[in-house]
Amino acid sequence: MEIIRGGGPDGRRTVTVKRDTRETRITLTLNLDGAGTASVDTGIGFFDHMLEGFARHGFFDLEVKVDGDLKVDCHHTVEDTGIVLGCAIREALGDKAGIRRYGSRLLPMDETLVLAAIDLSGRPYLNFQAEFTAPKVGEMDTEMAREFFWAVTYSAAMNLHLKVLDGGNNHHIMEALFKAFAKALDEASQKDERIQGVLSTKGSL
Repeated sequence: MEIIRGGGPDGRRTVTVKRDTRETRITLTLNLDGAGTASVDTGIGFFDHMLEGFARHGFFDLEVKVDGDLKVDCHHTVEDTGIVLGCAIREALGDKAGIRRYGSRLLPMDETLVLAAIDLSGRPYLNFQAEFTAPKVGEMDTEMAREFFWAVTYSAAMNLHLKVLDGGNNHHIMEALFKAFAKALDEASQKDERIQGVLSTKGSL
């Protein structure tokens, strides 16, 4: 895995991560201090839509290009993108000085209601509670939602809770999960001028 940091003098937290395996070739650039622009091509239309929504609603600038073994299925493409996105989040946060650390969002989407809560603690943990009634949405397997967020969580070393409190439409459930995650991450990663160093009694995150 290759990591290129591009913060620059303006303080923007921007990272490019490249990861090549026999199953996927991924290049991803993330700017945590962006405007919500996205250029995404994973080869899976619905997954592209989810990542574009993540960028837009989290105010992250995101560029993703994935060449995956879609002739097998979508598993490696979705999971490996999660690994790379998690790595980009971790690297873009740096030493986490001044960030709020915690973020949460209760997000409605028509009949669906999703709760997302994040602690950028440096300790990976995923609590994922969501049920789908269809095997796919578009060309993305619904079971890959958990695999994606698991990969992001462990690669970013964050504590993430995602819970579907109500819902019936599989498209709405999936989209609400990604948008709620984006809003919670936006809040947790924002800097607060009241915080000196890191928000931890241990002195590190």
